Amino acid sequence: MGGATYPASVTTSALRNANPAKTKADAVVVGLQQRRGQAEVAPGGEEVAQAYGRSWRPLLATLAATGKAGEVLKVPTSRTIGSPVLVLVGLGEVAEGQAQVDAVRRAAGVAARAVPNAASVALALPAGSAELVAAATEGFLLGAYRFTTYQSKPDTTGIAELVVCSTLARRKEVVTAFEEAQVLTAAVATTRDWVNTPPGDLTPPAFADAVVEAAKAHRKEHSRRGQRVEVTVLDDAQLAELGCGGLLGVGAGSSAPPRLVELRYTSKDARTHLALVGKGITFDSGGLTIKPAASMGEMKSDMAGAAAVVQAVLAIAALELPITVTAYAAMAENMLSGDALRPGDVLTIYGGTTVEVQNTDAEGRLVLADALVRATEQEPDVIVDVATLTGAMVVALGDQVAGVMGTDEVVGHVLDAARDAGEQAWPMPIPEQMSERIHSSKVADLAQHDWVRWGGGLFAAAFLREFTAGRPWAHVDIAGPSFNSGGPRGHVTSGGTGYGVTTLVELARRLSA
Repeated sequence: MGGATYPASVTTSALRNANPAKTKADAVVVGLQQRRGQAEVAPGGEEVAQAYGRSWRPLLATLAATGKAGEVLKVPTSRTIGSPVLVLVGLGEVAEGQAQVDAVRRAAGVAARAVPNAASVALALPAGSAELVAAATEGFLLGAYRFTTYQSKPDTTGIAELVVCSTLARRKEVVTAFEEAQVLTAAVATTRDWVNTPPGDLTPPAFADAVVEAAKAHRKEHSRRGQRVEVTVLDDAQLAELGCGGLLGVGAGSSAPPRLVELRYTSKDARTHLALVGKGITFDSGGLTIKPAASMGEMKSDMAGAAAVVQAVLAIAALELPITVTAYAAMAENMLSGDALRPGDVLTIYGGTTVEVQNTDAEGRLVLADALVRATEQEPDVIVDVATLTGAMVVALGDQVAGVMGTDEVVGHVLDAARDAGEQAWPMPIPEQMSERIHSSKVADLAQHDWVRWGGGLFAAAFLREFTAGRPWAHVDIAGPSFNSGGPRGHVTSGGTGYGVTTLVELARRLSA
């Protein structure tokens, strides 16, 4: 369960200044974009269109090509070009800037699934900048992702070589972007692997072991000085000694005890310290406030926040960003037994704050509270927590958009990072009245939940804020976009999505600048 160089279905990648019309790859991918309702070849594919000459427009007409985003058409070339198969993918309306980058990333993901049996693929999508080359690379590698660990007869076919075609292939900044894109896709792919792993095999102790193994693999691959990621695993006995009542309370009903995994990466050039906190509930039954059976099927994904922060730290270290990053992955399994947490119980969070529990299915905020206090002790400049926290946020924003709350400046940084990383996020408020609600307990310092239907995601954010020691902080609720229960879309495959990894790495890049 350690890191991987590539998603399983792609073996190697190369960046070349190659004519896509002359490539001998098994398939060549060209983009189509829309202009005034007509499909036309996108930048990067002009030489292919020129090779077809006057037959290009009739070919598009025969195929009823539209250039709409998500469209994919496969054409035998009959030796008109060097490759035997031409794959046309839609980019949507002609776009520039970030919109074009996002369109290329999505189209590359669609293309990856259109040619699963091709031994080699040449990607001739728009690649006129470092950002576009990175997007094409990320999109294809992530679109090709498959999780086959538990298949008795897995499909072993795959793409031996991906060639990204760009006239800028020899520029240093483009080569760097291409290489960094591969680091990011490996981190996202491993996050998806962890999220997709059955919960019986990824209990808190097993998850902690997987993080240790991933860090060892990272250390072996990136052995240069200054790239080491230190990992500390706190077991249930150590958590009890520290007084981490949130983790111990949530994990009390499970035979698999909780863990708190702490990671640290420090660059010798660091001027900023970023702390990341992730929710790692490896399975959420709801506890005694039990979930309906139909709602449990995807609860193996309730540890997606912890997976994302761990892989983000490893990617940041691999990229050697000049920053200090500490991460805290709070791992527990929320189960039922005679020892399970009860509504009405009072827990003492690490640091001494007492919390009255009213809903055992609102467990994520309890384990995050312990981890947040641990994070504040290192006096970071910025804290960001990532969690599949509330169904209320899914109701508000849908299943593809994360909600971001907290200190205005940090929220702004996270939103900017998400935009550039190609992940959807939206700012949400923490209204003043939420403070009254979380202080409504008559027996403890804070109320964990109050059963008011409205603003549940905002209540949860207000609760978490109590444990940030007033430091600059943002809470990212990824309950919707962390898991794709439908079919693949663009570069996002079914199951675990790896949401958050690229945003966190981009945030670290911005803060380190």
